[in-house]
Amino acid sequence: QVQLVESGGGLVQAGDSLRLSCAASGRTFGVYAMGWFRQAPGKEREFVAVISWGAGTTKYADSVKGRFTISRDKAKNTVYMAMNSLKPEDTAVYYCAARRNYPLFVDAGEYEYWGQGTQVTVSS
Repeated sequence: QVQLVESGGGLVQAGDSLRLSCAASGRTFGVYAMGWFRQAPGKEREFVAVISWGAGTTKYADSVKGRFTISRDKAKNTVYMAMNSLKPEDTAVYYCAARRNYPLFVDAGEYEYWGQGTQVTVSS
């Protein structure tokens, strides 16, 4: 099992920045990719960004390209997501997820492990 714990959410104004963190523990050896998804009230969970643990290959949703940056710190078993130029439509609960196998899926159903989520609220 892999345990994921997110942190870093909060209430900010449009145009501000936040950095989310996701600390992984447990049987992390062999995790191929870790990603971020988000879910706004009344909407389905959607893909935001993902990074491969080894090579650092990344993939982003079109809605966040150029504003969000995903990175990882192997020594700390932690994935980060820097979020800049935040918009009210970025308001959601943000979830960290991990999967063991190739490739970098954007479908939430392909991820085996999930964190509890952290709230990000962007006011206009």
